[in-house]
Amino acid sequence: MNIEERLNELGLVLPSAVRPPDNVKLPFAAVRIIGNIAFISGHGPQNADGSISGPFGKVGDEVSVAEAYLAARCTALSILGSLKRELGDLDRVTSWLRVFGMVNSAPDFELHPAVINGFSDLILDLYGPIRGQHSRSAVGMAALPFRICVEIEAEVEIEIDSL
Repeated sequence: MNIEERLNELGLVLPSAVRPPDNVKLPFAAVRIIGNIAFISGHGPQNADGSISGPFGKVGDEVSVAEAYLAARCTALSILGSLKRELGDLDRVTSWLRVFGMVNSAPDFELHPAVINGFSDLILDLYGPIRGQHSRSAVGMAALPFRICVEIEAEVEIEIDSL
């Protein structure tokens, strides 16, 4: 089954390109391809229209682990949306290589891996245990842009376009 069919089966929708607040400039690529590797800039959760989505605040204080898990899952959709726009076809991703998950966390919060599992669980569900398997870090941050609770960046191997 291809990835977009699987997304439809799960009732999941990829968001539009990110729409940052009016006073914010993002002078970098969401996805940068070098050879057969796609480097994916940090993404946060988005609404379907591309606007930045909550919950906002520190996990372990203003945001629960369950809410942050869902935000990480939503961030996976954000990244998949950027990959779709860049690659044209999500099935060109042959392997998820590395994921770096950042959690906007309260000082004593220690469950960062449980939050970023929201991302990993969805990628593994979509791509399976071979293509979807990835190395990963899940770390706490004192703050993240726009008070988002999760930011994730990644690297994937892609099938080179034969054109």
